[in-house]
Amino acid sequence: MNQQSVLFQQKKLIYTAFGALLLAFCLIPFQSAFADVRKADVILGESVESRNLTITDCPSISAEYALLMDQNGTVYFERNAQDFTNIASITKIMTAIVALDSGIDLNSTITVSEKAATIGESTSDLKAGDTLSLQQAHVAMLVSSGNDAAQAIAENLGPHFAQTGEDPYDAFIRAMNEKAQEIGMTRSLFENPHGLDYGIYAGDLHSTAYDVALMSKYAMQNETFRSIVSQSSAQITVVRDNQKTTIDLTSTDVMLDEYEGACGIKTGFTALAGASFSGACERDGKLLFAVVINSDNESFRFWDCEALFDWYFKHVVSYSLINTEHVLEVEDNGTTTKLPIVADLAHSSWIDKTIPVSLDASDTSIELFNLNGNVSQYFDFKTVDYNVSAGDVLGTLTFKQRNTTIAQYKLIAAQDCKAPGLFESISIWFQRLTNNSAQSTGVATTVIYNETPLVDNGSSLL
Repeated sequence: MNQQSVLFQQKKLIYTAFGALLLAFCLIPFQSAFADVRKADVILGESVESRNLTITDCPSISAEYALLMDQNGTVYFERNAQDFTNIASITKIMTAIVALDSGIDLNSTITVSEKAATIGESTSDLKAGDTLSLQQAHVAMLVSSGNDAAQAIAENLGPHFAQTGEDPYDAFIRAMNEKAQEIGMTRSLFENPHGLDYGIYAGDLHSTAYDVALMSKYAMQNETFRSIVSQSSAQITVVRDNQKTTIDLTSTDVMLDEYEGACGIKTGFTALAGASFSGACERDGKLLFAVVINSDNESFRFWDCEALFDWYFKHVVSYSLINTEHVLEVEDNGTTTKLPIVADLAHSSWIDKTIPVSLDASDTSIELFNLNGNVSQYFDFKTVDYNVSAGDVLGTLTFKQRNTTIAQYKLIAAQDCKAPGLFESISIWFQRLTNNSAQSTGVATTVIYNETPLVDNGSSLL
């Protein structure tokens, strides 16, 4: 075999091996190829490592920066959530917030400048000289992520914010940063209304996953904003060369038609920010916000977001706070009601009498996030030395999960219990006098019947 044949065979072996390797790579499930779970990921304020959680109990995502928050501000998951990062077109959420909070009529007309029309990258196909309503400009900016629309909004609304001698465009950017501080976005800086961050737009513009979640939560409280970002497609009408022109728009948010409960809000992509997305999902009245920044690619940003939502819903369980075998049947107008008795409370004026205690609520089931630990109960009773009637409030019962209050109920008397009369009080005084000892208090013992079962989270070492 000559040298040329040997080289050919060597090349053939190399190509064959490369082909086999490529085939094996293609057979790997693409969605999970680069997603991971990190010991430093934070779940409800504590790292995965410190919680001793299994990999299967944690969300596996590719994003370098991520956060999951609910509408109440509870943060369930964090990954580098306070680290500075570029956020690309997610910036347009703040542009919309400033415009919508300005009070400017959404039917007012804005004009597209040459600069706005030629800004490039993500576009809504606006042309220089086009006019459209502020409402339609928001649709163009938020549905199809039009940089042209974002620039036009900032240019046209800038005079509303400008102070004496201030450039109107700069005034709009200042308003964006002032609004960010008002919302609590203390680690964010905006330098333009669209999020481009290279070339003439390069600078110090930045935010964090946590700040983006705060911004998203704030924006979704505005019904106009929410109705716009919930559209998977839309049409806007512009006046172009004195003629009405219709532009069809398709949302960059592919989750809207594919994921249960998806309701917005904004995508983003630049080389510095990576593939990013701030998404919202609402199920059964629970609104969640998932922020993923610098996912592996534009598909992964949606898979990462879905992984965070799926993880949350997987770990929400129904938990009964009242668990007692003691019940009291109460007759009321011929109807018998069974009251759960959570405790017998000692009446301090008697030696041997207690009051059966129930709650002021009929439904005591609650949804819990089961990775957050077990439930504890805390009884706070009044000192009872007076006439008690059924229904009187005798204290409170508080339930906590990892020191956070998750429910609180009033404790109520389930039966009447009168205080002793004069002669009974004298008799009790003598009994206490004769029975006085270190082991005797002269009062019945308060007994707790309610139990709080363990919350099973299946945790073990990672």
